[in-house]
Amino acid sequence: KIKASSELPEDDRARVLVDSPHAGESINRVPFYWSGGYGTGIRKSADPAAKDLMFDFFVYVNTPITSVDDVVQPSWLDSWRYSQLASYERNFQKGGWSYDSWNEHQRVMNWALGSEVNSALTLQLPGVLLYTRDVMLNKFQMYVSGNITMDRMKEDVVQGWNDATTTYGKINQLDNYRAALGSDALSTVEKCRLHRAEMDAIDPAVCKEAEDNSTLIIIILCSVVGAGLLGILGYFSYRRYRSYQAIKKAHEQQMESTLNEATRTLRSLDYPLHLLRADEFIQEGKLMRHEVMRNCHRLTVLDNIGDVDAFVQAGKQVVFFSHQWTAFTKPDPTNHQFDAMVCALKELANRNGWDPSLVDVFVWVDYSCIPQANASVQNLAIRSLAVYASSATYFIICAPNTTHTDLETPCDLRTYQKRMWCRAEQVCYSMRNGTTGMFLAGGSPGAYMFTPVRPDFFVESLHVFNGELTCCRFEHKGMETCDRQSLVVPILGLYGELMRAAHDGIKGGSADMSTVRAFLGEIEKHQESVFPRTFRKVMWRKNRRVFEEVLLFGDLIDRMKDRIKRGAMAVPLERGAGTESTKSAPDGDFLRHGAPSDFLRHGSQEHMKHGAPIPAEGEEGEGGDARTDFVRHGSTGVIMDGNGASNNNDPSYDEFMDVIKSDAQPEPVVVIARPVGEPREQA
Repeated sequence: KIKASSELPEDDRARVLVDSPHAGESINRVPFYWSGGYGTGIRKSADPAAKDLMFDFFVYVNTPITSVDDVVQPSWLDSWRYSQLASYERNFQKGGWSYDSWNEHQRVMNWALGSEVNSALTLQLPGVLLYTRDVMLNKFQMYVSGNITMDRMKEDVVQGWNDATTTYGKINQLDNYRAALGSDALSTVEKCRLHRAEMDAIDPAVCKEAEDNSTLIIIILCSVVGAGLLGILGYFSYRRYRSYQAIKKAHEQQMESTLNEATRTLRSLDYPLHLLRADEFIQEGKLMRHEVMRNCHRLTVLDNIGDVDAFVQAGKQVVFFSHQWTAFTKPDPTNHQFDAMVCALKELANRNGWDPSLVDVFVWVDYSCIPQANASVQNLAIRSLAVYASSATYFIICAPNTTHTDLETPCDLRTYQKRMWCRAEQVCYSMRNGTTGMFLAGGSPGAYMFTPVRPDFFVESLHVFNGELTCCRFEHKGMETCDRQSLVVPILGLYGELMRAAHDGIKGGSADMSTVRAFLGEIEKHQESVFPRTFRKVMWRKNRRVFEEVLLFGDLIDRMKDRIKRGAMAVPLERGAGTESTKSAPDGDFLRHGAPSDFLRHGSQEHMKHGAPIPAEGEEGEGGDARTDFVRHGSTGVIMDGNGASNNNDPSYDEFMDVIKSDAQPEPVVVIARPVGEPREQA
């Protein structure tokens, strides 16, 4: 780094000099030096006294004693000559140098003045005298004589040197100078790149040929590199394709597995159905926890579908209560819902003429019939929720006017209908049984109301996945999955069963399709809303709120439709003791739970539909209907061939879809509600 004069040591004689314009910048410290003699001069027009003084100084400088001995004394000269370094005794000892100082100085100077690594050679070119003597010295003399200005001298010297270079040839001079420095000559390509005009002046074909060769080399190199890149790209593309195929295959297997699971879930129980006898349910005075009822031996357990059918065929009534929790940790802290359930049971018994003791009536309610302590077992029971709800003979929506004790907000039928689980339970029942056995228990304490639901009550309930969830309210903190995901399999299975049963009914030409058409028509109209392909999940990761688009149904609905179209929706029943009703009909057609009649509900005995007589197969009932609308557990939608599968499209499918997409709707039914306990005649 070049220092300013003020930064130099106090004893440095250069402190008196003007600062260099490059002060603060870095330079190469290679010592440049002139290897010739010392030249001096004085103007001819100078004062005679000045001329005499300068002549005396020139003589002094050139005397041997000065050039050899005096340089080691404090003077303006430095010891830069080899001869001055030769002897310690001759010069330096006399000047007061120690031997070690002289020895170090000698080694440094020999290194600095050496020709190996650290010196710059004098310009060695052909015609060097032309540059120095004929051009530079001549113009310098003219300047000293006052014939030209400094600027003119510089211009003339530059022009003279350019002319000299042109005379000898710039390329030749370049080669000679690099050789003088011990450097290799530039290649033809480099000469053409740096000095194209001079090279073309020598031979225009040289650079053109070099360019052609360079272009050819570049083309070859690019071809090699391109081929390599294509090979690498092809390799990685192949690996990505293989990976894509593997992912696609795994996705296909997962989708098929989900479809099989959805179909299987409707015909088997992952967890046994637990029921509470109605009279004992009432005696408890409030909703009791499942584990308490289990330990008190109050629960009736049905292990498989066969047991469920046998239980219903034996004349037992199963009432499914659907309600909303009015606290985060307790289902019914005010007991208002329990009271409404009790009133509903008594009114239902009164309407159907059941034994007032209710010993043949059994209740299903989530808090008492689903495990609460063990999350894994609870999940198994939730997976069987579709079977629980669809197996019931009656479905009661319990939504009295009450208050959510944690949120301090009102709870009623409106808030009930917003809950996803409440909608799911309704859909699980109504998709298999229609709305005939569905009732609403509402009102306020002391004035509870009990009424059948409207035939179109299912429309809002079908949009299960638009409902509200507690897990979503808490943004899934500490949860791996959303409750929406756990309902995909049972809802998908119910849809497939409904489609299959409706298809069979239209194909047979004897089914009353009004209610089925209403269900499927609503689904077809709002499929993306009823069965969303994905949903936006809010969750927390590393204390950050994140959003994720999670797969829900994807293309499962379209796949299920394709199965129905191919007639491939057949899954064996679960094994269990069962009853005669679980066996095949004599003609080997379809497996029907409860009776050989095709569209018969659970609990039918001698052609009884929930306690009301209905015509036998081939007979006509009220309104001329020969059959009921919905299929019960166990019916399959295909006659299997010898290999256990059928892959041909059913030609009746298009006709079936035309019926589903028609605008026909069920006839509206006007329902008049009356307070519970009020005589029918008065109502």
